[in-house]
Amino acid sequence: MATMIRVDVQPQDFDLATEYASVRDKADNPGAVTIFSGLVRELQDSGSAEQSLTLEHYPGMTEKALQDIAEQAADRWPLSVCRIIHRVGTLQPGDQIVLVATASSHREAAFEAAHFIMDYLKTSAPFWKKQVTGTQNFWVDSRTSDHEAAARWQNKQGAE
Repeated sequence: MATMIRVDVQPQDFDLATEYASVRDKADNPGAVTIFSGLVRELQDSGSAEQSLTLEHYPGMTEKALQDIAEQAADRWPLSVCRIIHRVGTLQPGDQIVLVATASSHREAAFEAAHFIMDYLKTSAPFWKKQVTGTQNFWVDSRTSDHEAAARWQNKQGAE
């Protein structure tokens, strides 16, 4: 069975209930649907109420990279559906920034695949993030902990 994969990179927000219903409807004999929605965090030590995060990308290249990550997950776990939405543009603290949804007949496969996808989105997806506060603008580097999280998948096989 082939995994139905859909990837979107978009500036507009998404509706969790709509995305869940779509994944569930398209899933073949789902035993589990996982939904992860990442949010833009506030910078705790910025001292400024004025904050935003701007995400830039190269259209075409970014979608292909996300498609590749989804295909890697589908090769490792028995997924029937894999859905990724990643937002671009200027976002505010509390805004949804990413959606990862996976469906499988197996709970553990759905969870692990979603976790794998997020770890690889954080380290391998070609997005450039600029944090803006009332007094500073700076580009955000990926963290060592993100790379360590992604590295753990290199020797780990998917669950059946």
